[in-house]
Amino acid sequence: MTKPKQLNEFENVYDFLRQVRLRPEGWVRHGSLTHLGAMLAGYRVAVAVYNAEEDFPFWTPGDVSPFDAWLGHRNGRLSPLGWAIEIEREAETTNTPAIELFFTLLDQFQAERQQLVR
Repeated sequence: MTKPKQLNEFENVYDFLRQVRLRPEGWVRHGSLTHLGAMLAGYRVAVAVYNAEEDFPFWTPGDVSPFDAWLGHRNGRLSPLGWAIEIEREAETTNTPAIELFFTLLDQFQAERQQLVR
C-alpha cells in the first residue's frame, strides 16, 4: 500500500492525486470535485508561474483540457461546465461518491493515454 507523502515529496500532479486518493477526506471538503478542481487550477497556476514542464490534463487556460475532451468523448458531448460538475452529476445519478467516480474515470483516462503512447 502507498504511504502518505509530505508536500515536498510530490513529483507531479499524479503523485498529488495519489495522495488525495489515499485520504480524500483530508484533502477535499465533503468529497467535492469542484473543490478538487479549484485545487488543481491552483496547481496549474503554480506550474506556470515556475515554468515547470509537466503533463497537466485537467485545466488548459483558454482551451479544452485533455481530461475534459476525453470525458466529453466518453459522454457523447463536450460540457461547458467542466469535468468536475459533469462527474458530480453522473455520480449523483448513479448514487456513487463523486470522488470515487473521479478516480475510476482517472484510471480509465490514464490507461487509454498509455495505450495511445504505445
